[in-house]
Amino acid sequence: MAKYSLKINGKTQQIDVDPSTPILWVLRDHLNMTGTKFGCGMAMCGACTVHLDGTAVRSCSLPVSAVGKQAITTIEGLSADGTHPVQKAWIEHDVAQCGYCQSGQIMSATALLKTNPNPTDEDIDNYMSGNICRCGTYLRIKEAIKAAAQK
Repeated sequence: MAKYSLKINGKTQQIDVDPSTPILWVLRDHLNMTGTKFGCGMAMCGACTVHLDGTAVRSCSLPVSAVGKQAITTIEGLSADGTHPVQKAWIEHDVAQCGYCQSGQIMSATALLKTNPNPTDEDIDNYMSGNICRCGTYLRIKEAIKAAAQK
């Protein structure tokens, strides 16, 4: 076990875990932050996406020992009341069906818009291709991203 001081959603959290523990399990099991979802466990589906210093990363394959002083943002930290433009666009465009992948989708979409505030359809398709939605709401996801880009 090792002690880590992690900056998560703007707050410093102290944690004592094995250095190989993925951030996903630190968040869910040790800090009771369940917005970030476990999907495949192989960084292939995107359900576990969080931001590490603003960059979208797969938390299921990121060991706590690799975080260092980088800031982690989870879906809970995107906005306290769901008023982030991407979250609002998700609601306006009725994106979610089962909802399981949506926190990862939203975190990826937010990272995309941070680096490319006016993405084309091709940009969205390419960037979001690592996020799987088993319900197939890809067209609504794309429309929500385009709507959020306009805000």
